[in-house]
Amino acid sequence: MADRRKRTNGAPANPQKAPANFGQPDTKISRMRMRAAWMYYIEQMTQNEIAEILGVGRVTIVRMLAEARARNEVKIGIQGYLSDLISLERQVEKQFGLERVIIAPLSHPDNDPIPSIAAATGDYLSGVVANGMRVGVGWGRTLLNTLSYLEAKALEDFTVISLLGGISQPRRFNPAEFAWQFAQLFQGDGYLIPAPAMVDSIETKTALIERCGLRNVFEMAEDVDLVLLSVGAIETASSTPYHIGFLNAGHQASLAERGAVGDLLFHFYNKEGKLVDHPIHDLVMSVGIDTVQRVPVRVLTSGGKEKVRALYGAMALIRPTVFITDEESARRLLVLAQQEQQKR
Repeated sequence: MADRRKRTNGAPANPQKAPANFGQPDTKISRMRMRAAWMYYIEQMTQNEIAEILGVGRVTIVRMLAEARARNEVKIGIQGYLSDLISLERQVEKQFGLERVIIAPLSHPDNDPIPSIAAATGDYLSGVVANGMRVGVGWGRTLLNTLSYLEAKALEDFTVISLLGGISQPRRFNPAEFAWQFAQLFQGDGYLIPAPAMVDSIETKTALIERCGLRNVFEMAEDVDLVLLSVGAIETASSTPYHIGFLNAGHQASLAERGAVGDLLFHFYNKEGKLVDHPIHDLVMSVGIDTVQRVPVRVLTSGGKEKVRALYGAMALIRPTVFITDEESARRLLVLAQQEQQKR
């Protein structure tokens, strides 16, 4: 494994992409223009809806959108940036000791944050993936939505490795498809764990790994340059494990009794970032959290008010080097952190 790193020109241990800076004055008008562009191009709101939210006429919105295009602030994504988000990013970085935080705008606190987070995640990944990289990925609705915002390009010796098994009966969407679709966008090789994310017994898990050829994928996951993960919240039925049928009400109740607030790769942890003691962990077909913790670049992308406690615990569990979320989740996370500090 070590020889591979010597033979390739992989990405730096902690790739960074500086926020765009076009020397534009930070004015109320410029901030409003960027919010209007974000709502229109990313959240796909109508011009009338944007005008109502920002408290201006529709003609003003039309003019702002045209000006944003003329200034090259709008291409596929939004190239300008909001100064209040930069300040919020720095606060989250300082609070949790993170290397980099990326916060996406949200036009209303009650809006679904996934489109905004997915757009920001796609922009970040498009700038850091490179020849020779090995990327380990989880799955879920947030990650699946990033595919629309990735800038496809041909990369050499690019590999994507799924860190978690899949599902046997996809409904409206199959979140486990993310790994191979991600690999296809960059003309790379994709490796999946061709087994359910959870199996029925320890014996089944052992047989799949030892006698069905899955050990090779798990070994490849030990030598990745970057991991891309999202978290699930134990307290809501909308979380992916519950939604697709791996968790039932009994699982959810027993995990909550043990203090679980969220899951990462179907590993359930408490608000202190410690894995809870639960037999469900013996049935999960995924790489271990200890493997994730050793990866040089750990990207965590998630948001939503129901996931704030899960995000708080994940900060201690894997200490992400890059955290991508929406502005409302970031603010709630800071409030929760302050509350927890006051309890100590």
